[in-house]
Amino acid sequence: MSEFDKASKGAKMDFSEDMSYGDYLGLEPILNAQHPLSEAHDEMLFIVQHQTSELWMRLAIHELEAARAALLSGEQQTAFKMLARVSRIFEQLNSAWDVLRTMTPSEYTAFRPSLGNSSGFQSHQYRLVEFILGNRNSALMKLHKHHSDAYARLEGELAQHSIYQVAISLLCTRFDQPDLAGEPGTTDWKAKDAIQDLWQRVYEDPRAHWDLYELAEKLVDLEDYFRRWRFNHVTTVERIIGFKRGTGGTAGVSYLRKMLEVELFPELWNVRGAL
Repeated sequence: MSEFDKASKGAKMDFSEDMSYGDYLGLEPILNAQHPLSEAHDEMLFIVQHQTSELWMRLAIHELEAARAALLSGEQQTAFKMLARVSRIFEQLNSAWDVLRTMTPSEYTAFRPSLGNSSGFQSHQYRLVEFILGNRNSALMKLHKHHSDAYARLEGELAQHSIYQVAISLLCTRFDQPDLAGEPGTTDWKAKDAIQDLWQRVYEDPRAHWDLYELAEKLVDLEDYFRRWRFNHVTTVERIIGFKRGTGGTAGVSYLRKMLEVELFPELWNVRGAL
């Protein structure tokens, strides 16, 4: 027996007729999807960081859609597990900024012209995450009109209640109140005192409403990680390009700072000051 055979310790070594690890994961197209357009060393970092972020967002969408379906079917514990997973996904997305921040302004400038007008602002998956959570700016749909599949998926999402609207419907049902969730496709959500009052009743007696109490905390935890992701995005962009305009035409850092003011679940944050 050769030293190689001893080292393998019985592991299967021939995959000419069986599915291998790389086959199952479809690694060949993934690992060959990086095509830098310049000779700059750091362009590969930029591409990989954004591609992996899109993969994590794909998983976040998968989990959020399933969590909403579970809430609608009364499977709250299942939904809680999925929401917790999305929070951890955004923890991973936050860590990705740490890697990108190793790139200096000089290194980014070396390949920035290769980006043309492409920008993360155009990510349809990020927009879908926001739509599912409830931040729905339908005016931004025009960014995706050239991509019919992405546009149709965003349209389909706007025809449904956001996950927060589903939570509000459950809240209103619990206290035998008229449904305050609004219509599917509701945009520019504003905090409502009546909804905050109902959440306050949950927080004042968590034992009596433990499922809604846990749902509220899972949503707050998710938005907490989401806010951190936005903040790290701002600081990373400022560190690398300062206050230049973004490649996609946005105002760059000033636009991203404005996004920090957006609250996904405002009543859940406001109720803390009322307790």
